[in-house]
Amino acid sequence: MSNDLTLIISLLFILLLSPFVARIINLPTTPIEIVMGAVATYFGWMNDHHFFELIAEFGFLYLMFLAGSELNLKKIFHKSSGLIERSLLYLGILYLTSFLFTLYFGFSNIFIVLLPLISIGLVASLSKEYGSDQEWIQLSFNIGGIGEVVSIVIITIVSAFFQYGDHAQTYINIAEFILFMIFIVILFKFLKILFWWFPEIAEYIMPTQDNQEQDLRFAFAILFAFLSGMIYLHLEAAFGAFLAGVFLTTFFENKHQLHIKLSSIGFGFFIPLFFIHIGTTFEVDALFLDGLILKALLITFVMISMRLISAFVFYKKVGLKQTLLFGLSHSMPLTLLIAIATLAYQSNSIDQFHYYAFILSALFEVILVMMGIKWIYISKQLD
Repeated sequence: MSNDLTLIISLLFILLLSPFVARIINLPTTPIEIVMGAVATYFGWMNDHHFFELIAEFGFLYLMFLAGSELNLKKIFHKSSGLIERSLLYLGILYLTSFLFTLYFGFSNIFIVLLPLISIGLVASLSKEYGSDQEWIQLSFNIGGIGEVVSIVIITIVSAFFQYGDHAQTYINIAEFILFMIFIVILFKFLKILFWWFPEIAEYIMPTQDNQEQDLRFAFAILFAFLSGMIYLHLEAAFGAFLAGVFLTTFFENKHQLHIKLSSIGFGFFIPLFFIHIGTTFEVDALFLDGLILKALLITFVMISMRLISAFVFYKKVGLKQTLLFGLSHSMPLTLLIAIATLAYQSNSIDQFHYYAFILSALFEVILVMMGIKWIYISKQLD
């Protein structure tokens, strides 16, 4: 009972103090929550608890849900073909540079998959801080949404091989994922026609005059429905959360108040708990392993450099500073990086040293990138 009480009090203080600490040292709240979680665990103030892990996992899924809610498929499909071509070129360069860096530094082949991962979960945090109307934020969501789909497809395939090896079950899982994606495409097209013919359905589901929080209930119902489908098919649950967010924005894009409600719930409670939990998974003593920090810094340098190089595909469209901001915004695939690094470690594809290096580099990326974005953004405002 005392351990549970210590855990609750520790979470209470981190939740309350992290915004003040972040304001004092002029850093975003996210890395502060991660570091404070690691420090609290080091001093024994936080212990493993299944309930805390469960809420933290839901916080991750909720973050992916909010990230998906920033992506409007209707707007993406109405973009010019030139932007789509640049997006594909951006991703192509990203994976090419991943291959070249892996070859040059003599990394394991699994690095080819790990280095170019894109996750727009933390872009949702940037949107909260800098505003969703920023051009580089919008570009990051639109291009990152495509990149995240590619990343999750790769993760699904790699996870199947990690779990089952080169066996029939691996190919069954991959086939189920393909069928699920086909079903989602058909569902979205069907609903697009349905809502076009019967627009009153949207008003019935989410009425303008709503004193029973029906919009929130429907949003969570959609989230749980997509999660249930992914869990039933033994597929990546995060992708289901992401698709649920895309669904809401695509078919209920005018419900701006709903997004504000969902964002307040997420960033006020669930998402901070996820970041605190990430901090608890890193052992502070591992910092003293010989060469670990240098290896983590090398991985950090490579991952940021790859994205900045690839981002120059958009240089003529948005200019230098917007290009740098866009490239940096994709340089924090914290959640997916940790997820697939954990899978790789559990399947013995990487050793414990490299597992810790990836965890540490994920933290370095968040801290350095958010500091870099703040500096470039401020200098941009002064121009």
